[in-house]
Amino acid sequence: MDEEHIPAPARRTLGGWLLIGVPYLWLLIFFLAPFLIVFKISLSQVAIAIPPYTPTFDLGEGWQAIWDGVTEFSVENYLWLTEDALYWKSYLSSVIIAGISTLLTLLIGYPIAYGMARSPQSLRPTLLMLVILPFWTSFLIRVYAWIGILKNEGLLNQLLLSLGLISEPLTILNTNIAVYIGIVYSYLPFLVLPLYASLERLDGSLLEAAEDLGCPPWKAFWKITVPLSLPGVIAGCFLVFIPAVGEFVIPDLLGGSDTLMIGKTLWSEFFNNRDWPVSSAVAVILLLILVIPIVLFQNQQQKMSENN
Repeated sequence: MDEEHIPAPARRTLGGWLLIGVPYLWLLIFFLAPFLIVFKISLSQVAIAIPPYTPTFDLGEGWQAIWDGVTEFSVENYLWLTEDALYWKSYLSSVIIAGISTLLTLLIGYPIAYGMARSPQSLRPTLLMLVILPFWTSFLIRVYAWIGILKNEGLLNQLLLSLGLISEPLTILNTNIAVYIGIVYSYLPFLVLPLYASLERLDGSLLEAAEDLGCPPWKAFWKITVPLSLPGVIAGCFLVFIPAVGEFVIPDLLGGSDTLMIGKTLWSEFFNNRDWPVSSAVAVILLLILVIPIVLFQNQQQKMSENN
């Protein structure tokens, strides 16, 4: 049988299998294995010990012990999450704050990415470097810097007072507004970079053709530029929304006591209450909240591409 008639999977070389296998091995070691450990702890019971939990089941006894009922799974921690309003309020508040922050980041990041993509070719590397320049500094230091900017006697209030725009300092620090500012500032490059990649590949002749046909620039932007840049918009929004939902540092340093996010709740359960089983259950639910919509979206996109 000629090689050209052999199915593609059968023609894969060892190098091809290694190329495919390395990312899956990476996910297995650094994602699936830690997730299974956390999931196992979530099925355990809290205890005054080191570690502070008592396993409800032990895989060392074998699967037969589980089938025989010698060891049982416990979902008490997950039931507890439904009974205590703190947790579902934390999830809801985190999703709302992350959603608003993602929208604000998109409104700010789209003009930046669009301006970079339409700038002269020689200027683009410099603009790209300016976008990634904040990554050269520690994330924690950058968040701490916003404390000095947003506090009552900080740089922002001093500037507004000197310009006569306000008569007394504004209370921004320790509010949700400060959290929005911190998230937008910290995650803006994650949205700009994929969006810039999409806009840079945009065929300029399409806009020229629309202009020749009498289409106004603003209409050409909404009919051509925006639809073709949607892959970059979606990728950037995911890169901002997913880490923002579980953010801990920004709400802890810039937000007040009324700022309720699941990252702070998770940290409190782990280190203040030392309730590892409940905190593991919180982490598992948080992961499912983030992963399931992404998987459903990818499946929908794959079906649409197959239909087209």
